Amino acid sequence: MNSYFDKLKNNVLVKVSSFNAIGVFVKMITGVISLKVVAIFLGPEGLALIGNLRNVLTSIQSVGTLGLYNGVVKYIAEHKINKEELIDVLSTSYYICFVVTMALAGWLYFDSGFWNDLVFGEQFDFNFVFEAIAIALPFYSANALCLAIINGFSKYKIYILLNIVSSILGLFITVLLVWEFRLEGAFFAIIINPAISLLITIVVIMNQKNFAKLLWANRISLRYIKWLSSYAIMALISATVLPAILIKIRNFIIASEGVDKAGYWEGIQSISSQYMIFITTLLTLYLLPKLAEIKRSKDFKWEVLNFYKIILPVFIFGFLVIYFLRNVIIRLLFSADFVSMEPLFVWQLAGDLFKIASLVIAYQFLAKRMFWYYIITEIISFGFLYIISMYLVGKYGFVGASMAYFFNYVFYFLLLILVFRKSFFGPDRSI
Repeated sequence: MNSYFDKLKNNVLVKVSSFNAIGVFVKMITGVISLKVVAIFLGPEGLALIGNLRNVLTSIQSVGTLGLYNGVVKYIAEHKINKEELIDVLSTSYYICFVVTMALAGWLYFDSGFWNDLVFGEQFDFNFVFEAIAIALPFYSANALCLAIINGFSKYKIYILLNIVSSILGLFITVLLVWEFRLEGAFFAIIINPAISLLITIVVIMNQKNFAKLLWANRISLRYIKWLSSYAIMALISATVLPAILIKIRNFIIASEGVDKAGYWEGIQSISSQYMIFITTLLTLYLLPKLAEIKRSKDFKWEVLNFYKIILPVFIFGFLVIYFLRNVIIRLLFSADFVSMEPLFVWQLAGDLFKIASLVIAYQFLAKRMFWYYIITEIISFGFLYIISMYLVGKYGFVGASMAYFFNYVFYFLLLILVFRKSFFGPDRSI
């Protein structure tokens, strides 16, 4: 028994998970308080509108960096001790992001009316939101690349510490702006928080001599333009198509059942996003660099099963607790106005469990730059999600959106098992 606990204590995944848990706990607490403030002051309608902004902002941030984050992490992890390769990949990334960010910022600022109608609808006048995003976008892109450097070098303690500080600062900004300006304040808080994070990140990086030397951009590598373009396309598909589908589903619920029902659905997704922070940061911090270094199928299989063995039981237990306390959680995080969202919990939690199991496998697409496999599986999954969501929402109302979420990730998990069947069930081979 002692030897088992010794092995567990020395397991890198356990170490990263434990430290990550601290950062996630802080982020969850700040996120829960922010959610409560928004629910009290803005209600279900405000939450639905904020959901649309969050979805489109995710897309804009990814487009601004051309989705290069995962590619930068991969190549830094592979070339940690090769300074020339590091400078090539980072300089190329800087120049690409600068051009794309400036072009996108100009479009957002000078055509803000188009973006308002696309995201919120013609009945709303939130042009100022997209003008503000245009100004903040360069800060988003610079921060994303700086974090990719930290992540690629596996400096997970620094990465998590930055998230903790940013979360606490973001909470104060959100509470202050929502208190003073209500819905407009919430919009500005969502826009400002990621931009302010750059100031904290820069201070930390400048104090790390090895990192500071990598911030200079002095050349472009055509080789890395080609390699990074694959990551750009992969990331951009996920970052643009999925949010667009979520906005369409939310707007469909608004049109068919009213904005309050869309707010309930946004509420369950907000709860999900709080605890899913743990798994997404863990996958980015630990799994992606680890899979990038793996060369044999047996090692890939072992890493996936090890992740399942250590992480999944924790989430299963947590999901059971959340389900049985769902009524308390609704009243604690939101208000009595949100009790109608209770039926969504079972579908969302079950869907999140399959989502976690799927993501652990799907990160191999990114680690090994499996471009076409990634593109095809994502398109199939997104198409399935949209079709089944429209059908189930039409048949069961807003609850159908969460039902579709569950069925989609069961389908996606089975699809991934089919794609990687040789790695899981076949003889050991080079990958």
